[in-house]
This record gives sequence, C-alpha cells and structure tokens, in this order.
Amino acid sequence: MDVYESALDLIGGTPLVRIRTAGAAALYAKLEYLSVGGSAKDRIGRSMIERAEKDGLLGPGGTVVEATSGNTGVGLALVAAEKGYRTVLVVSDRVSKEKVDTLRAFGAEVVVKPSNRPREHPDHPMRFAARLAETTPGAWLANQYDNPANPEAHYLTTGPEIWRQTQGRVTHLVSCIGTGGTISGAGRYLKEAGDGTLQVIGADPASSLYAGGDGRPYFIEAAGHFLHPDTAEDVWPTSYHPDVVDRVVPVADREALHTLRQLARTQGLLVGGSSGTALAAAHRVAAGAGADAVVVVILPDSGRQYLSKYFNDAWMLGLGFLDGDAGAVRVADAVTGDSLASPLPYLNSRTTVGDALAALRARVRDGGADPVLPAGPCPTGPDRRPMAPELTGSVTLAALESALRNGTADPSDQVADHLEAPLLTFGHGEPAEDAAGRLARHPHDTAVVLADGCAQALITSSALRTALSTPR
Repeated sequence: MDVYESALDLIGGTPLVRIRTAGAAALYAKLEYLSVGGSAKDRIGRSMIERAEKDGLLGPGGTVVEATSGNTGVGLALVAAEKGYRTVLVVSDRVSKEKVDTLRAFGAEVVVKPSNRPREHPDHPMRFAARLAETTPGAWLANQYDNPANPEAHYLTTGPEIWRQTQGRVTHLVSCIGTGGTISGAGRYLKEAGDGTLQVIGADPASSLYAGGDGRPYFIEAAGHFLHPDTAEDVWPTSYHPDVVDRVVPVADREALHTLRQLARTQGLLVGGSSGTALAAAHRVAAGAGADAVVVVILPDSGRQYLSKYFNDAWMLGLGFLDGDAGAVRVADAVTGDSLASPLPYLNSRTTVGDALAALRARVRDGGADPVLPAGPCPTGPDRRPMAPELTGSVTLAALESALRNGTADPSDQVADHLEAPLLTFGHGEPAEDAAGRLARHPHDTAVVLADGCAQALITSSALRTALSTPR
C-alpha cells in the first residue's frame, strides 16, 4: 500500500472507469468523488489556500471564508483543518443537509442564508461572505468564482491526469460548468497537449444561462448559472473561460436525475446531481462520436451528499420527477387538459395589491372555489410556469381586502409585502388519495401540481375527489 504524510497528498489522482453506453465510442468517467474530500473541489481548495499563503493573504491563525454550495467548502475545510486555519462557510438553504453536516464534521462554522435573494441583497451568500471576510481580523475570502488558482488547479492536475490515463487518446472532454474552473483548466491543458482536434463540451442544466436558458431555478446543485429576476447585473465568473469550450449541452433536471439513479443501479457508481448532468451530456456526445473516439466525462462528486434528495423516492415523487404508480389514481388524473393548456394562475411578487385584487376577483367570477393564488419572484412571461423554488408565498382575496380596510395595505403596494404561506404542492405522480387527505387539513382548498419541479396547474380537493370516484 502507498503511505502518505497527510490528507493533502490524497487530493486528486482519481481513476477513470469505463461507462457502458449505446454509442460506438469509448466513454470513461473520471471519478472525482474518490478524492479524499469527496469531490473535484478538493483540488481547488488546496490550490487557492496555498496561493493565498504564497501571496501573503493568509497566515498563521487566519480564517478561511467562502460562499459555497458545499463541495468547495469541504475542500477548503479539510485543507484548513490540516493547516490549522479556522473556516467559516456561507451556504444557501437549498444545500443538502448531508453537505452541511459534512462541512461541520470538518470543523467549519456554517452560516445558512436564504436562497431566493438577488445578488445585490445583503443576505445573498456571496455578498454576506464578502462582508464577513472584510470584518473578520485575519480573514481571507477564497472567492472561487474569480480566483485564478481555481482553473489553474485543474490545468496543473486534472488535465495532465486525463492525458496520462488515456495515453493521449482522449478526443472529447465533457464537464459540468459551475464556477467554470474544472472545464476551463482541464480543457485548456488537453487542447494544448493534443493536436488541436480535441473537443471540450460543457454540460449544463437546461435553464442555466451557460446553456442559453433564461436563468430560472433548477434542482441540480453545484452546476449552472442562475439569475434571480431582481438581480441588477448578470456577472459571470472569471474562473470560466468560454474560449476553451466548444459547445454547451443543455440537460433537463429529469434526465440528469434519472441518469445518476440508473448509474448507481447498473454500474454501482453513486454520484451527485452535477455528475448526472455531465453523464447525460456525455452519453449524447459518445452517441454522436465515431468508433475511434475516446470520451472522458468528469463526475465531480458523490451521491452520498444527496441521499435525502436525488436518491430519495419521496423527494423525487413530491417534485414530480417520478410518475408514480400507473395502476393507481394519481394527482395528474385530477388535472384537466384545459388547465395544462392555459397559463398557470400566478402572481409575481412585484405585482401591485390593486392588480392582485383584480386577478383574485376575476378568479371568483370564473368559479374559483378558493380565491387564493400562488406568488413569488417569477420572471416575466405569461406562459412561463414557475419552478417550485419560486413558489415563495400565496395571496388571498380576504386578506388583501382586510388589509385595505384597516389601512395596513395600499393598492400601490407590492404583494411581496403581503404574502401568506405558500400553497401545498403535489407531484403529478403522487396518489390522489394521499393528496386529498393532506389538502383537507390545509387552510386553503387549492394546491399546486408539479411536474419535473415546474408548476403545471392548480387543483382543488373537489377535483381530487372526482378523480377518485371516477371509474377507471
């Protein structure tokens, strides 16, 4: 067995494993979760800290501060633990519980901030981390999105490893884009080492801006580029070098999630969401490449960090990523075709109280049994169905009329200042009987039906009971 002096010597050096695919090309996965901290971010954790030490930005007794979706935090925390630094990490409330627990296990102090904030908001994780670093004596902000030591780590380690492991035969590199450091650094090295024909392909959540999407939320952690609708300026990380990337393949959340679940069950490889996105894209690349092609896909992290999410059937079913039991009456059976064809009734949280009242009163005139509508920071567009993270509240006719009468609201106010609790949500594949029971115990007789995490329709307990009583 090999013997090492410290955990730092166990960073990187990850193997390639053959992935079965329908294409003629050879497809190999680089298993970054076999690095000591469990992800590709171990490499940049060490690189960024050692660069900061060299530049005199981090010294004995110092504090490492960063905003992270989890994996970079683990990389920083394990290196900091070995070197004796304090670590303070800021995460959003959408980060999996397993990641937060792992960060704390390495001794990091974790600050959780709301996810649904524009970049300029003081509680946005990146802004909060920057302010924390400025006000903490001896602190250094890692700033992975704009730190040149991020892509450099992959240029110096990941790229050379892939070149050596494939004996220079690699023809395609597929990688997710998050901060952009992995694909930029490894991709640049491989292009320089090869004969100029190697293709670098980005894999990205379909709604991410990297893939040409509208920036709306998605369910894959540690990948993509989300843009809150209230963000004043869209800023891309300088760790991402678009000139290295030949094309970007958009991958829907459902495809990514089913790909990673299938990989665990057919090849015994337990990987995370961004890995599912990358692998789904790699299958497409391999299918279109020739028999002589060698495709390498980087699988950034482990599925152990997402057991409560992506590998949890209840989580998948509740968001509509599983279709449920086709032999039972499901929530989808209570949704009419007209509901799916028409725009979802929904209020942008920037809507005025006056306009919200008009919409709610129209709902009553149209026979809406419960004058309530979901609301949240949904980007503009009459046909855009909001993702589940955008369902941040609800608005009721009775509450708004009462607020106007007692003077606590004005017709010109935004409904964001008068939101009530969000409506219940049901995945379209959930049993209708279970949904009817939950809705009967809720203050409102209206719920939102989700398919692939996207709001598809509103549903009432009456519609659920009708579906249950209809012969099949």
